[in-house]
Amino acid sequence: MNAGITLNEAEQAIANLSESDKAQLLRWLEKEVKNGFAGIEKTENVMGGAACIRQTRISVWLLEQARRQGVSEVDLLRNYPQLTANDLANAWDYVNAHKAEIEEAISANETDD
Repeated sequence: MNAGITLNEAEQAIANLSESDKAQLLRWLEKEVKNGFAGIEKTENVMGGAACIRQTRISVWLLEQARRQGVSEVDLLRNYPQLTANDLANAWDYVNAHKAEIEEAISANETDD
């Protein structure tokens, strides 16, 4: 059984989406095509190549770990004044799209302690 759909079927399905859903789909497709996320960088030899907020050494997994421990976005922004609310939104998007990578990084960090 083929679970995929044809391009023609996708085009018809997209035509039936709301404008809001089309905009969301476009953002998702842009990320898929670019294989990247705005404001998130991976640089070899910087933080072990982990995904970080642009031009910082603040890793996405660290922010996610803090969030899981109950640190609010307000506190993250207060503790890391170089971050913006948009940086956090980009980080959460990255977390949602790369769950296994983030889980592995958090787990590795907890093992190191």
